Amino acid sequence: MAARAYWQGQIRLALVSIPVEIYSASQSSAKISFRQIHEPSGKRISYEKVVDGIGPVDRENIIRGYELSKNNYVLLEDEEIEAVKIESRKTLELVQFVDQSEIDPLYFEKPYYVVPKDDLAEEAFIVLRDALRKAKKTALGQLSVRGQEKLVAIKPCGKGMLLETLRYADDVREGQKFFDTIGEDEPEEELLDLASTLIEKKTAPFDASEFEDRYAEALRKLIDKKAKAKGNKTIIEGAGEPSGDRGNVIDLMAALKQSVDGEKPAKGKKKKSA
Repeated sequence: MAARAYWQGQIRLALVSIPVEIYSASQSSAKISFRQIHEPSGKRISYEKVVDGIGPVDRENIIRGYELSKNNYVLLEDEEIEAVKIESRKTLELVQFVDQSEIDPLYFEKPYYVVPKDDLAEEAFIVLRDALRKAKKTALGQLSVRGQEKLVAIKPCGKGMLLETLRYADDVREGQKFFDTIGEDEPEEELLDLASTLIEKKTAPFDASEFEDRYAEALRKLIDKKAKAKGNKTIIEGAGEPSGDRGNVIDLMAALKQSVDGEKPAKGKKKKSA
């Protein structure tokens, strides 16, 4: 089944417009999801809209409300919410350029692939892509889609470009308030050297395929086994981490030395579990 474009329109830089299509770079189909089932009947459980002291209510009597304080709401009609939605525009204007390393990873939200819409758009697309790559810059703009306006960053990605939606400043918590209780003592130089050596030994090029989601894999095996079992009610014991408790690590120096001596240089070939 062909991928469906998340957005179609034009990227505009000054007087230059480039017709493009944007596709999601991630997929949720690989994730395992569950439904709540009524065990005696085997039927799926549905949910009713209820009000405390009243019971089930009709859908036409439900409106949306924003909670100002406990049990104090501003009520909004659907028409009022629709009236303030941003008109979906078919132009993404690039308004600023920043160094690729300047955007804090905290702001990145979701990735999308950007491709030229047709052969006529390809030349201008390649010029923009290679200009960004040569300058080592990321382009910023705001994308209007489905009634919302998203802050986005665009940068080269192989033969195409990668668009990433960004969180707005109000969506990101300040980290410093979580770090205030951490002391300011400097670590011992020998401890720091040992940790640095261990990091160097375990350094290898990043390859996401080297890592596996052990929980998802165990769930798939469990589901397959129960699907084949008679009555589909076989109880299967969970296979967790192998036993072999080595006790609490008390001596940090000894633990680091033991780790460095026992660690082989990373090759980036053997599969690791995430």
